[in-house]
Amino acid sequence: MAATNMQEQYNEYISKFKQNASQEVQDKMRKAINELERSDDGKGIRVGEKAPNFTLPDATGKGVTLEDVLKNGPVILTFYRGGWCPYCNMELRAYQQLMEDIESAGAELIAVSPQTPDASLSTKEKNELDYFVLSDEENKVADEYKLVYKLPPYLVDIYKEKGLDLEKANDSDSWTLPVSATYIIKQDGTIAYEYTKADYKDRVEPSEVVEKLKSL
Repeated sequence: MAATNMQEQYNEYISKFKQNASQEVQDKMRKAINELERSDDGKGIRVGEKAPNFTLPDATGKGVTLEDVLKNGPVILTFYRGGWCPYCNMELRAYQQLMEDIESAGAELIAVSPQTPDASLSTKEKNELDYFVLSDEENKVADEYKLVYKLPPYLVDIYKEKGLDLEKANDSDSWTLPVSATYIIKQDGTIAYEYTKADYKDRVEPSEVVEKLKSL
Protein backbone atom coordinates (compact mmCIF):
# COMPACT_ATOMS: atom_id res chain seq x y z
CA MET A 1 0.00 0.00 0.00
CA ALA A 2 1.46 3.36 -1.06
CA ALA A 3 1.81 6.20 1.42
CA THR A 4 -0.58 9.12 1.01
CA ASN A 5 0.79 12.53 0.01
CA MET A 6 -0.02 13.98 3.45
CA GLN A 7 3.59 14.65 4.45
CA GLU A 8 4.30 16.31 1.12
CA GLN A 9 1.28 18.59 1.63
CA TYR A 10 2.46 19.36 5.18
CA ASN A 11 5.93 20.32 3.97
CA GLU A 12 4.47 22.61 1.29
CA TYR A 13 2.15 24.27 3.79
CA ILE A 14 4.90 24.72 6.41
CA SER A 15 7.18 26.25 3.77
CA LYS A 16 4.46 28.76 2.74
CA PHE A 17 3.69 29.54 6.37
CA LYS A 18 7.35 30.33 7.06
CA GLN A 19 7.42 32.68 4.06
CA ASN A 20 4.24 34.52 5.06
CA ALA A 21 4.15 34.58 8.88
CA SER A 22 6.18 37.09 10.85
CA GLN A 23 9.14 35.78 12.86
CA GLU A 24 7.36 36.90 16.04
CA VAL A 25 4.30 34.74 15.25
CA GLN A 26 6.49 31.75 14.33
CA ASP A 27 8.48 32.15 17.57
CA LYS A 28 5.31 32.29 19.68
CA MET A 29 3.86 29.19 18.01
CA ARG A 30 7.11 27.29 18.59
CA LYS A 31 7.18 28.51 22.22
CA ALA A 32 3.63 27.19 22.77
CA ILE A 33 4.60 23.75 21.42
CA ASN A 34 7.74 23.67 23.60
CA GLU A 35 5.73 24.63 26.70
CA LEU A 36 3.17 21.91 25.98
CA GLU A 37 5.92 19.30 25.46
CA ARG A 38 7.42 20.21 28.86
CA SER A 39 4.05 20.16 30.66
CA ASP A 40 2.07 17.16 31.92
CA ASP A 41 -0.85 17.98 29.63
CA GLY A 42 -1.84 16.10 26.49
CA LYS A 43 0.29 13.00 27.05
CA GLY A 44 -2.55 10.64 26.13
CA ILE A 45 -3.30 7.09 27.17
CA ARG A 46 -0.90 4.29 26.34
CA VAL A 47 -0.76 0.93 24.58
CA GLY A 48 -2.28 -1.81 26.73
CA GLU A 49 -4.70 0.54 28.48
CA LYS A 50 -8.46 0.25 28.08
CA ALA A 51 -9.95 2.85 25.74
CA PRO A 52 -12.62 4.86 27.60
CA ASN A 53 -16.03 4.18 26.07
CA PHE A 54 -18.04 7.15 24.79
CA THR A 55 -21.18 8.17 22.95
CA LEU A 56 -20.81 11.29 20.81
CA PRO A 57 -23.02 12.89 18.15
CA ASP A 58 -22.07 12.54 14.50
CA ALA A 59 -22.34 15.39 12.01
CA THR A 60 -26.14 14.92 11.83
CA GLY A 61 -26.52 14.79 15.63
CA LYS A 62 -26.98 10.98 15.83
CA GLY A 63 -25.18 9.33 18.76
CA VAL A 64 -22.32 6.92 18.00
CA THR A 65 -21.03 4.64 20.79
CA LEU A 66 -17.49 3.28 20.66
CA GLU A 67 -18.45 -0.10 22.19
CA ASP A 68 -21.14 -0.57 19.51
CA VAL A 69 -18.67 0.16 16.69
CA LEU A 70 -16.11 -2.23 18.23
CA LYS A 71 -18.64 -5.09 18.00
CA ASN A 72 -18.01 -5.06 14.23
CA GLY A 73 -14.20 -4.94 14.37
CA PRO A 74 -11.24 -2.85 15.50
CA VAL A 75 -11.34 0.96 15.36
CA ILE A 76 -8.87 3.62 14.29
CA LEU A 77 -9.66 6.59 16.53
CA THR A 78 -8.11 9.93 15.65
CA PHE A 79 -8.48 13.18 17.58
CA TYR A 80 -8.11 16.36 15.54
CA ARG A 81 -8.24 20.04 16.48
CA GLY A 82 -10.97 21.19 14.08
CA GLY A 83 -11.90 21.94 10.49
CA TRP A 84 -10.15 25.33 10.79
CA CYS A 85 -6.79 23.51 11.12
CA PRO A 86 -5.18 22.89 7.69
CA TYR A 87 -3.03 20.02 9.01
CA CYS A 88 -6.15 18.29 10.35
CA ASN A 89 -7.94 18.60 7.00
CA MET A 90 -4.95 17.13 5.15
CA GLU A 91 -4.86 14.23 7.61
CA LEU A 92 -8.62 13.60 7.38
CA ARG A 93 -8.43 13.54 3.57
CA ALA A 94 -5.46 11.16 3.69
CA TYR A 95 -7.50 8.73 5.80
CA GLN A 96 -10.35 9.02 3.30
CA GLN A 97 -7.96 7.83 0.56
CA LEU A 98 -7.38 4.65 2.63
CA MET A 99 -10.98 3.83 3.54
CA GLU A 100 -11.10 0.78 1.26
CA ASP A 101 -8.01 -0.65 2.99
CA ILE A 102 -9.46 0.12 6.43
CA GLU A 103 -12.79 -1.50 5.58
CA SER A 104 -11.14 -4.54 3.98
CA ALA A 105 -9.28 -5.02 7.29
CA GLY A 106 -12.72 -5.17 8.95
CA ALA A 107 -12.18 -1.89 10.80
CA GLU A 108 -13.93 1.46 11.19
CA LEU A 109 -12.46 4.96 11.45
CA ILE A 110 -13.70 7.53 13.96
CA ALA A 111 -12.48 11.16 13.91
CA VAL A 112 -13.23 13.31 16.96
CA SER A 113 -12.89 17.07 17.54
CA PRO A 114 -14.35 19.62 19.98
CA GLN A 115 -16.34 21.27 17.17
CA THR A 116 -20.12 21.50 17.26
CA PRO A 117 -22.04 18.98 15.09
CA ASP A 118 -22.72 21.80 12.58
CA ALA A 119 -19.01 22.56 12.25
CA SER A 120 -18.29 18.82 12.01
CA LEU A 121 -20.82 18.55 9.19
CA SER A 122 -18.98 21.32 7.32
CA THR A 123 -15.67 19.47 7.83
CA LYS A 124 -17.21 16.19 6.66
CA GLU A 125 -18.78 17.72 3.54
CA LYS A 126 -15.79 19.91 2.63
CA ASN A 127 -13.40 16.95 2.78
CA GLU A 128 -15.92 14.39 1.39
CA LEU A 129 -15.42 12.01 4.31
CA ASP A 130 -17.17 8.62 4.43
CA TYR A 131 -16.41 7.79 8.05
CA PHE A 132 -17.61 8.82 11.53
CA VAL A 133 -16.85 12.50 12.29
CA LEU A 134 -17.93 13.10 15.88
CA SER A 135 -18.34 16.17 18.10
CA ASP A 136 -16.76 16.14 21.54
CA GLU A 137 -18.00 19.49 22.82
CA GLU A 138 -16.06 20.78 25.86
CA ASN A 139 -13.44 18.06 25.14
CA LYS A 140 -15.01 15.70 27.67
CA VAL A 141 -13.93 12.52 25.87
CA ALA A 142 -10.54 13.95 24.88
CA ASP A 143 -10.05 14.66 28.60
CA GLU A 144 -10.70 10.97 29.44
CA TYR A 145 -8.03 10.11 26.85
CA LYS A 146 -5.70 12.64 28.62
CA LEU A 147 -5.29 14.78 25.51
CA VAL A 148 -6.61 18.20 26.53
CA TYR A 149 -4.52 21.34 26.91
CA LYS A 150 -5.31 25.03 27.29
CA LEU A 151 -3.99 27.51 24.73
CA PRO A 152 -1.75 30.15 26.33
CA PRO A 153 -3.17 33.71 26.12
CA TYR A 154 -0.49 34.87 23.65
CA LEU A 155 -1.55 32.08 21.27
CA VAL A 156 -5.24 32.91 21.71
CA ASP A 157 -4.37 36.47 20.58
CA ILE A 158 -2.64 35.12 17.43
CA TYR A 159 -5.62 32.90 16.60
CA LYS A 160 -8.01 35.82 17.00
CA GLU A 161 -5.80 38.03 14.82
CA LYS A 162 -5.90 35.29 12.15
CA GLY A 163 -9.69 35.24 12.37
CA LEU A 164 -9.85 31.74 13.88
CA ASP A 165 -13.02 31.86 15.98
CA LEU A 166 -12.69 28.76 18.16
CA GLU A 167 -15.37 30.07 20.49
CA LYS A 168 -17.89 29.83 17.64
CA ALA A 169 -16.58 26.55 16.14
CA ASN A 170 -16.60 24.84 19.55
CA ASP A 171 -19.46 26.80 21.15
CA SER A 172 -17.15 27.32 24.12
CA ASP A 173 -14.93 30.06 25.51
CA SER A 174 -12.55 27.60 27.21
CA TRP A 175 -9.86 27.80 24.47
CA THR A 176 -8.90 24.18 25.09
CA LEU A 177 -7.98 21.69 22.36
CA PRO A 178 -7.02 18.03 22.10
CA VAL A 179 -3.47 17.12 21.19
CA SER A 180 -3.47 15.40 17.78
CA ALA A 181 -3.55 11.69 18.59
CA THR A 182 -4.29 8.45 16.77
CA TYR A 183 -5.14 5.09 18.34
CA ILE A 184 -5.88 1.60 17.11
CA ILE A 185 -8.38 -0.03 19.47
CA LYS A 186 -8.78 -3.81 19.47
CA GLN A 187 -12.25 -5.34 19.67
CA ASP A 188 -11.81 -5.99 23.40
CA GLY A 189 -11.36 -2.23 23.88
CA THR A 190 -7.59 -2.33 24.47
CA ILE A 191 -5.27 0.23 22.88
CA ALA A 192 -3.02 -1.67 20.45
CA TYR A 193 -1.23 1.38 19.00
CA GLU A 194 -0.94 5.07 19.82
CA TYR A 195 0.74 8.13 18.31
CA THR A 196 0.47 11.32 20.37
CA LYS A 197 2.50 14.47 19.79
CA ALA A 198 2.37 17.98 21.29
CA ASP A 199 3.43 19.39 17.92
CA TYR A 200 0.27 19.48 15.77
CA LYS A 201 2.46 19.27 12.63
CA ASP A 202 3.88 15.91 13.74
CA ARG A 203 1.41 13.19 12.75
CA VAL A 204 1.78 9.58 11.79
CA GLU A 205 1.43 8.77 8.09
CA PRO A 206 -2.07 7.19 7.83
CA SER A 207 -0.83 4.28 5.67
CA GLU A 208 1.50 3.30 8.57
CA VAL A 209 -1.54 3.13 10.87
CA VAL A 210 -3.36 0.93 8.36
CA GLU A 211 -0.31 -1.38 8.12
CA LYS A 212 -0.31 -1.69 11.95
CA LEU A 213 -4.05 -2.40 11.84
CA LYS A 214 -3.55 -5.21 9.31
CA SER A 215 -0.84 -6.79 11.47
CA LEU A 216 -3.11 -7.10 14.55
